[in-house]
Amino acid sequence: MGAEISKQIQRRKDVLREAKVLRDLSKTCGTQFPGCDYCCSDRKNWMNGLDPRKIPLFKIVWPGTHDSATNRIGIRFVSRPFAQCQSLSIYNQLVGGTRVFDIRVQKDRRVCHGILATYSVDVVLNDIKKFLHETKSEIIILEVRTEFGHQDPPEFDKYLVDQLGEHLIGQDDSVFGKTIAELLPKRVICVWKPRNSPKPQAGGPLWGEGYLKDDWLNTDLPSTKFDSNMKHLGEQPPASMRKYFYRVENTVTVQADNPVVCVKPVTYRIHGYARLFISQCFSKGLADRLQVFSTDFIDADFVDACVGLTSARIEGKAQKVPFYVFS
Repeated sequence: MGAEISKQIQRRKDVLREAKVLRDLSKTCGTQFPGCDYCCSDRKNWMNGLDPRKIPLFKIVWPGTHDSATNRIGIRFVSRPFAQCQSLSIYNQLVGGTRVFDIRVQKDRRVCHGILATYSVDVVLNDIKKFLHETKSEIIILEVRTEFGHQDPPEFDKYLVDQLGEHLIGQDDSVFGKTIAELLPKRVICVWKPRNSPKPQAGGPLWGEGYLKDDWLNTDLPSTKFDSNMKHLGEQPPASMRKYFYRVENTVTVQADNPVVCVKPVTYRIHGYARLFISQCFSKGLADRLQVFSTDFIDADFVDACVGLTSARIEGKAQKVPFYVFS
């Protein structure tokens, strides 16, 4: 018992120490970067507002969400705080500017996070189709995977194609260099990651798991995760040279052996440092590698940071490290 208490005291000290590391880094280095002062006037149509003819896909900094469809998971005030990573529906996330989604499913086609399940994936797809009907130039990356420990929904690839077929951008390496305007009217890149079912075929309507990569570190320590994200991003080629999307997740993860097991207080240890991460990408010469940037509990400030950097890239203002990054 005494050893366990000592362990938890040390864990708390580690969390506080790492939180201070990020606070100090933010004070010392600042959070400015090209496009940091951008304020999106219409997040629902932000791609259209930047001019689809000028936006090749590799230049986009895609705002994304982690465990995207967990807004109603579990029982409110009982199990929900342990699994909820987003408070908004998929439709409201889209309206707010989110363009990359992480959807976990189980055998019965319900969305899940670990052992907890929520609504049918039909809710997700209907939200997406509603949004597509209301807009004309917004491109979405939809990642659907079978959750760890679960079985694939039967014939789920056919189901996805049946539901989204007219909107699907087929698997094609040339897509990364094309502008949004060149891809229209197709508007959804759907990455399907089954556990045991056949993988998507080359040239088909769905994209395989190798087209959306990340390096997940399972930790609740914010500076440890921040540094890991930076390290792995530095191991990637520039986005202009890649034939896959690379995701950095500005999140930390609840640990079972820690007394703090609700998602929000844990993930908020790093949540406010997204702009610091972008600024540090510039100071370390890695800004051209940043592509998909995801978070828990996405908000307008996170979206504006991604859209602002995208705008700066299109305008040619993100080529060099600005002097104020080091101030």
